[in-house]
Amino acid sequence: MAYRTVAGRAQAEIVIRKSRFIANVAPVTSEEAAWAFINEIRGAHPEATHNCFAFTAGGIQRMSDDGEPSGTAGRPIFDVLEKQGLSDTAIVVTRYFGGILLGAGGLVRAYSQAAVAGVEAAGVAEAIAACDLRIRVDYGLLGKVQHLLQQRGALTLDSQFAEEVVLAFRVRAADRAVVAAELAEASAGRIAVEEIGEVLVGPDLRPIHG
Repeated sequence: MAYRTVAGRAQAEIVIRKSRFIANVAPVTSEEAAWAFINEIRGAHPEATHNCFAFTAGGIQRMSDDGEPSGTAGRPIFDVLEKQGLSDTAIVVTRYFGGILLGAGGLVRAYSQAAVAGVEAAGVAEAIAACDLRIRVDYGLLGKVQHLLQQRGALTLDSQFAEEVVLAFRVRAADRAVVAAELAEASAGRIAVEEIGEVLVGPDLRPIHG
């Protein structure tokens, strides 16, 4: 399954009627990572009037107006995520009040414009779900296993050579079950696949985020 997410962290600022709106954008792969990013931005702007946000991560969606009138900040930021088709992305828009009231409509436009500017600064990338796996291989099977992984487009992450070979590699999440079955068949059931974790990567299976 392919995703659209931001290509990296970025910041953009707009000024509307003397109020500063600073958008910080980051890729996040879990709800915990999203909250960590939000708290980081809050900590960086303790004197700000508001730190409004929206994120979608790991199937979880959250938004906050952070004291702005209901529906004038978090929802417009989240709408930008939806319209851009972004997953696993967090946006925090920090406002420093400039002394001039913007009204509900003005706030919606301001937070939306700031969020869009942040996404444009970050850039958008296609991402796919991948699995990092580890196996132990007898030397006699190594060539066969390496050929199998090459045929499946696996990316080798690490190789350790001792009494046996320990290989860490990455495959598309959609191929995980097939690769495990093929390794079991190739080794008469002697190769067990250990899952290290899941990650969002580019089409070449390398990280898309700097």
